[in-house]
Amino acid sequence: MDGDYIIGGVFAIHYNMQAGTHNYTTMPEPLRCTGRIEPRQLHFSRAMIFAIEEINNSTKLLPGIRLGYQIHDSCASVPMALKVAFQFTNGLDQDFYTGDNCSQSGIVMAVVGESGSGQSIAMSRIIGPFKIPLVSHFATCACLSNKQQYPSFFRTIPSDQFQAEALAKLVKQFGWTWIGAVRSDSDYGNYGMASFLNAAQKEGICVEYSESFYRTHPRSRIQKVADVVRRSTAMVVVAFVSFGDMKILMEELSLVPSPPRQWIGSEAWVTHPDMLKFTFCAGAIGFGIPRSVIPGLRDFLLDLSPTKVAASPVLTEFWEDAFNCSLEKSEYIISSYIVHSTCSCIIFEDIKKLQSPYTDTSQLGITNMVYKAVYAIAHAIHNAVCQETNSTTQCDKLSRIDSKQILTQLKKVNFSQNGYHVSFDANGDPVAMYELVNWQKSSSGSIELVTVGYYDASLPVGQEFHIYKNLTWVEGRTQVPVSVCSDSCPPGTHKVLQKGKPICCYDCIPCPEGEISNATDSTDCLPCPKEFWPNTERDTCFPKPVEFLSFSEVLGIILATFSIGGACLAVITATVFFHHRTSPIVRANNSELSFLLLFSLTLCFLCSLTFIGAPSEWSCMLRHTAFGITFVLCISCVLGKTIVVLMAFKATLPGSNVMKWFGPPQQRMTVVSFTFIQVLICTVWLVRSPPFPMKNLTTYKKIIILECALGSSVAFWAVLGYIGLLAVFCFVLAVLARKLPDNFNEAKFITFSMLIFCAVWITFIPAYVSSPGKFTVAVEIFAILASSFGLILCIFAPKCFIILFKPEKNTKKHLMNKNYC
Repeated sequence: MDGDYIIGGVFAIHYNMQAGTHNYTTMPEPLRCTGRIEPRQLHFSRAMIFAIEEINNSTKLLPGIRLGYQIHDSCASVPMALKVAFQFTNGLDQDFYTGDNCSQSGIVMAVVGESGSGQSIAMSRIIGPFKIPLVSHFATCACLSNKQQYPSFFRTIPSDQFQAEALAKLVKQFGWTWIGAVRSDSDYGNYGMASFLNAAQKEGICVEYSESFYRTHPRSRIQKVADVVRRSTAMVVVAFVSFGDMKILMEELSLVPSPPRQWIGSEAWVTHPDMLKFTFCAGAIGFGIPRSVIPGLRDFLLDLSPTKVAASPVLTEFWEDAFNCSLEKSEYIISSYIVHSTCSCIIFEDIKKLQSPYTDTSQLGITNMVYKAVYAIAHAIHNAVCQETNSTTQCDKLSRIDSKQILTQLKKVNFSQNGYHVSFDANGDPVAMYELVNWQKSSSGSIELVTVGYYDASLPVGQEFHIYKNLTWVEGRTQVPVSVCSDSCPPGTHKVLQKGKPICCYDCIPCPEGEISNATDSTDCLPCPKEFWPNTERDTCFPKPVEFLSFSEVLGIILATFSIGGACLAVITATVFFHHRTSPIVRANNSELSFLLLFSLTLCFLCSLTFIGAPSEWSCMLRHTAFGITFVLCISCVLGKTIVVLMAFKATLPGSNVMKWFGPPQQRMTVVSFTFIQVLICTVWLVRSPPFPMKNLTTYKKIIILECALGSSVAFWAVLGYIGLLAVFCFVLAVLARKLPDNFNEAKFITFSMLIFCAVWITFIPAYVSSPGKFTVAVEIFAILASSFGLILCIFAPKCFIILFKPEKNTKKHLMNKNYC
């Protein structure tokens, strides 16, 4: 249609192009489109005409100016799109140049189209250097946002960059981490899938396979892609495919049924009405352009009079294809019907009853993109040739403007039409908003496209999705299908990647000892704090049980009983000795040292009680020092008794006065001196580095042992060494005096007691070092009790037996009898 300013239009009204023969002897035939007409694309082209006529009838936008149009068929092919681009750049066309009219009819100010990204890329490279704007309604390739390569490209549909990110977030939303991917082997599919894979990688999604194909590829290639989909383990398939390519793949998949697959589609095919016939894809979800309402469009589309149909080859082809009739010259007109007089077609055809994408105005998502593209160009022309004067708009239709001015004005447009906002960012892209659509089966068994939510890229991160209806999944399931390479690792385990496989394929390995993971799919396990240990499931740290030798456990009760029993035995022995203190056997055994020895033995038995119970600062210092001092006091008394025996027999020799040098005062001094040395060692120990309570976390991993640290190991072994030195010295002296002639040779009993004492403490050292935890304390208590019982039984038991049960032997005469053994 002619006009003051011409807007170009390019639509894929056919999907095939006739292949020309090249014999290099004759001129090649011109490119021609073939195949069945595409009703949806015809619908878009008619929407463009509707928008132009609406603008021409407007009194606010471009008043007094008439827009014209040139609409071409690209056959959805790059070669034809290039041919059309060259036609636009040629400028004047005699078909639109009438007589001497000097208007700019024939000069294309801007172009609406193309539907495909590949064709739009080709056209942009041709018309871009001429500064002719190309405003696409359906080309979504993210590459077209590159203003250095495509400076004159705009679009009213969001870029695939937004759709790819939205698809990745959609896949992540439903927990799918193992997917398959198919794409068109074109700029649309390759760029779109590259953007999706990049976004998916950031979301932690793994791709089992990524296959590409094109509708002109050999069937073997299509079969290969179909076989990959059938054999894959991924339940979810993301298809970034154009409608024409997807239709061929679905036809191939329908020949041999594949296992159930959850299809996730890009807008190009998932919202196409013709795809809904593939019922095995029921449950598919994807994004669509938000549905719109364009007042008056349906009436315009249905207003196809016989005259209009017959005058347009395209409309004639559509009519014959839609009603399966042939329009002949013998047709005659009755009202709005066409009656055929041919033998094969004598029926009334009513377009209002036609179920076709051409007449479908229920969605109008992409149609609105065409509508907005036309209005965007019209506003740009308006801003270039019109001026506001006294609240009126004056437009100069003879103004000499070029496409470069329109390009400049397009970057600034910002308006609303029918409630839909139109503007472009620096890349020529609009604000991204999508509907979330779902293929759901109706009660009749057919597939319906149902809007279940929306995605708005302008909302904060994590809030872009809003789903307000229930979704139907593959095979009519109501539960979200699972598509993972490996099941989630439960708490208590961590992920270990499988060699040579993507990061989504892993094994679940239990956490190492002492470590936990308290979240699903943990990549690492965290060690518990020092005083904590994992539970059986290894998903929580619990405080380690505290262990020490307590009075409430069996071992503690037994040792405490023997300790108290030994102390009572020493007290009873002292009572017996005190009651018979005037008897010969008590007096003959140095009663003063005997009572002091029994007192020290009582303390030895009682000091073992300080080793039982929870260690504290005072108990740790008391148990080691009290043990060291009381044992030295005990050994000092035994040593004193041994020296007394030796001195007594030395004193019986003629001229010997030894006893005057080792009388009671000297004996007391000996005991005090030996004991003082131990007291001095313990004092230095307590002052410099005293024992202290500590938590032993190393002996056992799962429990805490409360014990007393030695503080200074040197001081501890000095205390034990000093006790051992006195014991050995006493043992040597007792051995020397064991054969002295006497009815009651106490040196024999001291020898046995020292032998037991030394044996106990020699075995104590390796047992003490190797015993773990509370058993270290038990070994120490056992050594104290065993050596104490050895002393009291060997030294005092024979005497008590004679005093209590053999009183006839408790006489001075009997003691002096040398034949007594």
